[in-house]
Amino acid sequence: MAQPATPVGRDRGPMPDIAGGAGWPRSYGRGVASAELEFVNELLRSIDFAALTLEQQRAMVELGIGELPAGVTVEPIDADGVPCEWVEVRRPDASCTIVGLRGGGYCLGSLASNRRFCALLADVTGARVLNVGYRNAPEHPFPAALDDAVAAYRWLLRHGTDPATIALAGNSAGGGLVLAILLALRDVGERGPGGAVAISPWTDLAGTGASRWSNATTEVMLDAVHLPATAALYAGDDLLRHPYVSPLYGELHGLPPVLLQVGDGEILLDDATRFAARARDAGVDVTIDVVAGVPHVWHLFAGVVPEADDALVDLAIWLDERIP
Repeated sequence: MAQPATPVGRDRGPMPDIAGGAGWPRSYGRGVASAELEFVNELLRSIDFAALTLEQQRAMVELGIGELPAGVTVEPIDADGVPCEWVEVRRPDASCTIVGLRGGGYCLGSLASNRRFCALLADVTGARVLNVGYRNAPEHPFPAALDDAVAAYRWLLRHGTDPATIALAGNSAGGGLVLAILLALRDVGERGPGGAVAISPWTDLAGTGASRWSNATTEVMLDAVHLPATAALYAGDDLLRHPYVSPLYGELHGLPPVLLQVGDGEILLDDATRFAARARDAGVDVTIDVVAGVPHVWHLFAGVVPEADDALVDLAIWLDERIP
């Protein structure tokens, strides 16, 4: 995979070796939040997203797409009935293919709203990114999103892509979906991807993590009170601990290398840290970056917030070390 550009202006100091070996977890930040990050956090605090109806939330997500990196190209694809698109920046490096899965609580978003996330991945890694337009709940509840994502992955294999050169990457609900795909593929004896990246992942729709409430005052995007209702739209009340809904509750042996990135003030912090601990105990090559002061899925503010640029470069370096 193409080497990412050398980051500029990063001053993190040495990463601590916290019980479990070097790099697990990596807990760091810039020490002092950038002015750009402080501005974004204040802006996000001013938006009462939970007060909007589902239709209004969907409309806002589509309006807030943001600009794409220069030189991005988009090619619509029908992946065995799943609407997808190739997102590429410059000349792609054919040695790696990334499958990009959006967040939105399994209820929001589209190919268009996920295009910037996929373009940022393509820009920093040089890889070709398959943007997957999985179906939304409540119109299409579990397992529709999982079925669509697995179908897109299998479409890649049918067209000759080596699984070892594929990386799954998703944010929020998409991060949880990435991990659910790994479990689903392993359970049927199918070869999984070479690696997986889950950003601010939603791994526990049952909402049992302590950070759900302890970080309620530092969280600037999600709403702890309304999150259970969103979970119910996707999986009802009886499936919230199903491993393909909440990967935290799955048997985690035999998974490929996993990178998790999460902010230390997110209500989903424990969704990431508990999954990382269980995956490590199961023998998985897992790395978790816990980054100070950043909002949920801060990567989307790349080009504006230096901490977002840093996280994407770290993601690219991690992938470069694991994808042949």
